Amino acid sequence: MPSHHEIPATPETMVLGYFDAALPPVLTVASGDTVTLHSHPAGGRESLHPDPARVPAGLLHALDTLERGPGPHFVTGPVHVEGAEPGDMLQIDILDLKFRLDWGFVAILPLLGTLPDEFTEYETIHADIDTTRGVCRLPWGTELPLDPFFGILGTAPPATWGRVGTPVPRAFGGNMDNKEMRVGTTLYLPVFNPGGGFYAGDGHGVQGDGEVCITALETGLTGTFRLTVRKDIPGAWPFAETPTDLMSIGLHESLDEAMRQAVREMVRLVCARTGLTRNQAYMLCSLAGNLRITQTVDGNKGVHMLLPKSALASASAKSV
Repeated sequence: MPSHHEIPATPETMVLGYFDAALPPVLTVASGDTVTLHSHPAGGRESLHPDPARVPAGLLHALDTLERGPGPHFVTGPVHVEGAEPGDMLQIDILDLKFRLDWGFVAILPLLGTLPDEFTEYETIHADIDTTRGVCRLPWGTELPLDPFFGILGTAPPATWGRVGTPVPRAFGGNMDNKEMRVGTTLYLPVFNPGGGFYAGDGHGVQGDGEVCITALETGLTGTFRLTVRKDIPGAWPFAETPTDLMSIGLHESLDEAMRQAVREMVRLVCARTGLTRNQAYMLCSLAGNLRITQTVDGNKGVHMLLPKSALASASAKSV
């Protein structure tokens, strides 16, 4: 029977600002087990809520204790999944997401964002999170529906890369900032090291496609995931599926190249799941695929394509 595990948000179970295949696991689980992990919001002391009573002591302790790498993100992990070997895929079923804070922050920061030369009056605001009503309230009165997800979901990078900063998403996933990674979505990530080394962090309360100013509503989340080793899925690049859509992912410093990669990957996924030729899959993407800008601010920009699963129903579908 699968087991359930829980990882607290403590300095012993997190790293700040980097990934590294050399780090020892904070937890070892069997394939198919579920894990609940807790996280702190990204950012430093300058991002904390101005009311000290609303800042958890554990967040302050982590800021004081952890060595900071090249990025601002707390990530919880790594989790070692027994049986995962290089060349496998790790299936991450997102089962539950809960808020750990009643606030989040949004910031305009130097040299970051989509329009860094045009927005130089740097500012951080704090929004109240009302989970009972399912909204966040911005300082000027606007209320937005909450739609939580983890900006960072990743496996450990290849060992030959050494220590890698958290800001830039790569082949192992990481800081993809994809708002489709909500409850009900399944993410597939390549395994580059024995055990996989699963991480999660960078909780977001709500975000638009693009994340244009550099932040979403940055906050603390608790997430529950089922981690399953898949030896039957070919490919060495992240992809996902929602309850309704198959999702390909493109990541590149050029938005054009990220778009091309998302299309290319969707063609590959469609061919792997159906009896369609590459030409037929390409044409199907043109008719039913929807390209969306994931984010434009993380070094490697993101584009993802959503293709309704219903479009594959009569195409000699294969199970994945």
